[in-house]
Amino acid sequence: MTNADPFLAQLERARVAAKSLATVTTAQKNAALEAIAAALESSVPEIVAENAKDLALGAQNGIGDGLLDRLRLDETRLFGLAAAVRTVIALPDPVGEVLRGSTLANGIRINQVRVPFGVVGAIYEARPNVTIDIAALALKSGNGAVLRGGTAAENSNRVLVNLIQRALSSVGLDGDAVQTIDEFGREGASRLMRARGYIDVLIPRGSAGLISTVVQESTVPVIETGSGIVHVFVDATADEEMAAAIVTNSKTHRPSVCNAAETLLVHRDAAARMLPRLARELQESGVALSGDGAARASLDGIAEADDETWATEHLALEMGIRVVDSLDEAIAHIARYSTHHTESIVTQDYANAERFLAEVDSAVVMVNTSTRFTDGGEFGFGAEVGISTQKLHARGPMGLAELTSTKWLVRGGGQIR
Repeated sequence: MTNADPFLAQLERARVAAKSLATVTTAQKNAALEAIAAALESSVPEIVAENAKDLALGAQNGIGDGLLDRLRLDETRLFGLAAAVRTVIALPDPVGEVLRGSTLANGIRINQVRVPFGVVGAIYEARPNVTIDIAALALKSGNGAVLRGGTAAENSNRVLVNLIQRALSSVGLDGDAVQTIDEFGREGASRLMRARGYIDVLIPRGSAGLISTVVQESTVPVIETGSGIVHVFVDATADEEMAAAIVTNSKTHRPSVCNAAETLLVHRDAAARMLPRLARELQESGVALSGDGAARASLDGIAEADDETWATEHLALEMGIRVVDSLDEAIAHIARYSTHHTESIVTQDYANAERFLAEVDSAVVMVNTSTRFTDGGEFGFGAEVGISTQKLHARGPMGLAELTSTKWLVRGGGQIR
């Protein structure tokens, strides 16, 4: 019997479809993903036209360059999404993987295996690429997906979800496995947070405010993804060429995303010889700099940084610079201001590198590389659901395995206790 409530009826359809999806073969799931990838490539004009409507509304509403960049879909990005879907196809299917097992003394055999969650809910803002990423990972891991992509991307998300549903149906799978609830607006997002029994796990992606709201108000279990107040620390022994490349790439490669660096920490012993160059290259790339007293003494014309500077995820070409006296001071600064997303040290000192890796409490901690590598695609996951900054269930970029739970299979021959 169909639920009279259109919102709950939609969630019920997703749940029914997810039950059938949990038992389909890997070959069937891969066929669906290939159909999605092919549809992305063949539907570029249609998708770009719908995305243009969202971009125009976003510009009219003044959502800012950072969000407009995240919102934009063009041919290059769409072909990139198709390539990411095909990477997911090539990955091992996690469903049914045996994690551990044994035969008890009484002959009972036990195995712990991966199983789908069921229905994954996602709430995100102005990121239509996430619609494809989450759908692809959810489908490969045997889950249904209910997506709230936000008003800013409503036209883009609608055309993408329709494309996904048609692709699923074309290979004999239930197209209801992927749903968008954007038509229900903010009330739909609020109801999704309370949809226990329909949604098995909820994943928010977006601003710190959105994530905080979902974590605090949801009655559905939440995997918390985090905003990125990301640090690069240039140690006293850092190689200047390496430091310049890493710092500039971490900040400017794509400043609107959560793995872009927001704060540059420089050891006092390195500041005199390389801070002017680091600042010059950042400024030549359009970065507006602010700094503490020591940084401002070394650099002309930069703004004064304050506590708010260190606590802000700019998501733009802005960066704070602080000069520190030691590795200990750098680690202490990170501990105070970090959102526990990604931190990187540039150093030639092995002991300092190992201390940084051991003592910094973030989801991803790096040595001598750009923070932009904190990404499911770069980690070989094909795509990502998000980057978890919590410590339960999942931490860091979330791929297929993170969209599964486990159950125990017990096989006996009549034993009783």
